[in-house]
Amino acid sequence: MKRLRTTAVHGGRDDLAGLGVHAPPIDLSTTYPVPDQVEGGLALQALAEGAPRAGSSVYARLHNPTVARFEEALAALERTEAAVAFGSGMAAVTAVVQAACVLAGKPHVVAVRPLYGGTDHLLSSGLLGVRTTYAAADRVAEAVTPDTGLVVLETPANPNLDLVDIAEVVGGAGAAPVLVDNTFATPVLQNPATAGAAYVLHSGTKFLGGHGDALGGVVACARDRAAALRRVRVVTGAVLHPLGGYLLHRGLATLPLRVEAAQRSATDLAARLSGHPAVGLVRHPSLPGADPRGLLGAQLRGPGAVLAFTTREDPAAVVRRLRLVTPAVSLGSVDTLVEHPAALTHRLVPGADRAACGVPDDLLRLSVGLEDVEDLWEDLDRALSGDCEGDYIKPSSTRARPLTGSR
Repeated sequence: MKRLRTTAVHGGRDDLAGLGVHAPPIDLSTTYPVPDQVEGGLALQALAEGAPRAGSSVYARLHNPTVARFEEALAALERTEAAVAFGSGMAAVTAVVQAACVLAGKPHVVAVRPLYGGTDHLLSSGLLGVRTTYAAADRVAEAVTPDTGLVVLETPANPNLDLVDIAEVVGGAGAAPVLVDNTFATPVLQNPATAGAAYVLHSGTKFLGGHGDALGGVVACARDRAAALRRVRVVTGAVLHPLGGYLLHRGLATLPLRVEAAQRSATDLAARLSGHPAVGLVRHPSLPGADPRGLLGAQLRGPGAVLAFTTREDPAAVVRRLRLVTPAVSLGSVDTLVEHPAALTHRLVPGADRAACGVPDDLLRLSVGLEDVEDLWEDLDRALSGDCEGDYIKPSSTRARPLTGSR
């Protein structure tokens, strides 16, 4: 097995030498010639039934070679047999629920909060004809019923960075397959399939693409589950555009380097924020007390590039004073992004439910990018200190203060 960085660079590129090219080509065809209509029909049938490829792509809703290269590369990084890409992360979540619950006749989902707000809202809306029971990670076994088609969790969790023991949840789920949203960790830091997860989900829009210019989602899983997901994708048309597939594939080559660099800065900033007088609670897996189960270094290979913190004044006022950090939803980009979950990404999750799962109204989520950490700290410190006028006066020391806990 090739090591991580090598796999990130070379995954999904096995056919390039035969094509006589160095960079993967972008196939923008919406339809493909089928001179032999009988053979074309057989290919269409195979793809509609979930085959990963056939003698002809026939039609772009059925198969696209550019997207297929990205899928192959992501599966290699997640150590699964296959992966299936979709037009967005939410399209990917929807397809898993449809395949595991609706098509399987098991209309019950067990979900561990907190989750990305869009996923939480989808599961609670009833839109897909499923009912959802929310349960703590250590109470999943009590919530599972014979009608449970899926157990859903996210770790590190969005937006408060809670860590969940994947193997424990898999054990509690019994025969029900477990979906793990691995968007925050990426395959650089965590491989949920090795802990028993049936589906590994990514919003590819985030770290996989890494530059804020490609929308997409992807699910890594076993071959048989991938076939069911492709059947859903063919029928619903939730396909990833080939340009998006190209950009996400290209993003994988630098994914380890980007994650490692952003993680270093996030760890530094989390420590500094923990000592700032305008900050309350700071959440990042690197901080003391953040990992009571010892998952960091075992399940999770690093603390990641996303952190969260509460402010002692209106968080919206803090965001307005930022000059370098970008106030925007999403995460995993080369530039640092900040957002207020209660107002934006988790707005559709009822306030009482947000509070119950550790997402207070004064929490800000920070996705750390690739800027110089000193510039980021100066911007954050200025905004938190209420200084939004004139030149910034650098404090005498920007070193992290000693920590006694992650307040």
